[in-house]
Amino acid sequence: MNTTELSARVSGALVRPGDPDWDRARLFHSGIGEPDLIVQATDIDDVRAGVAYAAAHNLPVGVRGGGHSAWGSVPGGVLIDLAALRDIRADAATGRVSVGGGATWGEVARALAGEGLGLSSGDTASVGVAGLTLGGGVGWMVRAWGLAADQLVGAQVVTASGEVVEASATEHPDLFWALRGGGGNVGVVTRFDFLAHPLRDIVFAVVRISGDAGATLRVLRDLMRDAPRGFTVTYMDVPAMDPNAPAGATITLCGIDTDVAATRAFLEPVLAVSGVAAEEIEVRAYPDVLMEMPGHDPDQPPPGFIGGNTLLPELGDDVIDALVTFRATRPAAVVLLRSLGGAYGDVPAGDTPFPARSATWFAMAGAFDVPGLLDAEGVAAAEREWAGIEAHGLARYANFSVSTDPEWARRMYPEPVWSRLAAIKRTWDPGNLFRRNHNVPPAIADGTS
Repeated sequence: MNTTELSARVSGALVRPGDPDWDRARLFHSGIGEPDLIVQATDIDDVRAGVAYAAAHNLPVGVRGGGHSAWGSVPGGVLIDLAALRDIRADAATGRVSVGGGATWGEVARALAGEGLGLSSGDTASVGVAGLTLGGGVGWMVRAWGLAADQLVGAQVVTASGEVVEASATEHPDLFWALRGGGGNVGVVTRFDFLAHPLRDIVFAVVRISGDAGATLRVLRDLMRDAPRGFTVTYMDVPAMDPNAPAGATITLCGIDTDVAATRAFLEPVLAVSGVAAEEIEVRAYPDVLMEMPGHDPDQPPPGFIGGNTLLPELGDDVIDALVTFRATRPAAVVLLRSLGGAYGDVPAGDTPFPARSATWFAMAGAFDVPGLLDAEGVAAAEREWAGIEAHGLARYANFSVSTDPEWARRMYPEPVWSRLAAIKRTWDPGNLFRRNHNVPPAIADGTS
């Protein structure tokens, strides 16, 4: 099949290098892609045609949902753009929600709000439903409802052979298992089916820290050990970047209850720490909590990120001190913590590919490689300090892992999960067509990968 034949099979657009729409079509939130061809799919048959073309020419398949993945900037291959597949259908009586593979979480949150429903999503409105869910999905309601992947009950998948498969706990359960945190390794998901939760509004609190961040984090950690599972908190300390993330250290809380007085009472131990003050505690509509992230600016590409993330079994004093020091000693660095536990920890290890269900906190830290601020010694120091922090963790979280280094995938899945994913990959994608991701290669005949 050549591109002329492919064009005849596709009802959407094919965009090639040099076409008038090329620069717009290859732009991601994460950068500028250089694929060999872009298939702007308008239906599932377009997706099948794109997959068939890639298989015939031995080209890797990349999939664009929201466009935040760093893998979009890797050159070559066939990019299947699902932006047109964004239908959202909700049944308020059953809570079942069907979402197209090109929808974003902001669109889903707005659609569900009108039905009195909610799903635990990511923090950013423009993040794609597909990428976040396939990587697990640590969101604002992670303690109340678990991961985005934990709310998944079914999916429609185009496999490497071009077959359209319905996957669920009862139909192709091995494939369904792999979709709930195993990344985009087994196919192109064109529809996600979730079981949503009743939700009208949420309570949202913003607490500003101008004093001792370490002392504040110790109190917050102790408070969250026995916190109601309806509360999820995030700590962030950032330099001035954009209006959505004002400079300085803050704690934000999202609760599925709307009792402002009870929320303030819960936060009182934190507010009692010197230099801590509540900026706001109010009832909001959940869609209003999701941040808007500016698109990629080719004239001002983002700096490199020296650091990483990890899922921590405990937020110990030594880890708190290391994170606070990491940020305090660098003018351009970020530290983020999110509480886990609750429903996140209810799922037994191995029931999904997502690792570290015993983790109680997610941590991320990194220095921005801004020219003039970090020399070679500064980069090496940041790498050493982060490695010391990560050594306390259980695994990396794929959705916050910006590197496209294939070796990173090995640190995302424990060995039994890796082997099971590799076996499933061998069944559904033996040629590793879907490798533009944190890739788990298919197992070979003796079961290794």
